[in-house]
Amino acid sequence: MNKNTLDRTGEVGFNTYGTKMTIVKYTNNVNITVLFQNGYFAICTYQSFKSGMVANPFDKTISNIGYIGQGKYSSKNNKSIYRVWVGIIQRCYGINQHKIQPTYIDCTVCDEWHNFQNFANWYEDNYYEIPNESMGIDKDILVKGNKIYSPETCVFVNTRINTLFIKCDSIRGDYPIGVIYIEDRNNYKSQCRDGKEKIFLGNYNTSNEAFNVYKKYKERLIKRVADKYKNIIPQKLYDAMYKYEVEITD
Repeated sequence: MNKNTLDRTGEVGFNTYGTKMTIVKYTNNVNITVLFQNGYFAICTYQSFKSGMVANPFDKTISNIGYIGQGKYSSKNNKSIYRVWVGIIQRCYGINQHKIQPTYIDCTVCDEWHNFQNFANWYEDNYYEIPNESMGIDKDILVKGNKIYSPETCVFVNTRINTLFIKCDSIRGDYPIGVIYIEDRNNYKSQCRDGKEKIFLGNYNTSNEAFNVYKKYKERLIKRVADKYKNIIPQKLYDAMYKYEVEITD
């Protein structure tokens, strides 16, 4: 180092996410090395250091939960995977998102997937496509009632399969799934949605009777759809669909 160059080695600062960083090598004001408190090194300018504009891949930049991590995946070069990852985290931890989708209030993302590198690796290992159909990640077909996004509980599904398991709790009222009370007849209608079509299953004297008819029809429907995609979907998804039981508490 030139004797006229100011040595700022040891100076401590914080980046914009509040992560502590220390200058461990000061060559000149446009070439310094900083060490973050989590062990990550970065080369930057002194101006960037002073302004806090030094990126750390372990900063929790997404909803104070998700971070990019170190590895081959980046938000720039893996945009589609990154959007899916951000969407999952925001659904689980975004306060504003909970106002729109309150069913995600109690949902969480496993610690492993807080790191984008881990999620992206799982995504590439498990993603598949069905011609002319859109795909998404489901968390509660493999494990019914599950609220944790994780490698063990998640699977890619097409829209046709996903809609089989959507429940409209907010508009159903106090009756079992698939059951509507008909006030002027004082009986209960059983119906099931099959894709875009609502299938009328009859009117019954009790809600339990109506539900049992719905249950049998819905479970047969799920198996029928599973068979349709048997040679395309993962075996674990096919097995879960065949074992799926509709319960009156759903």
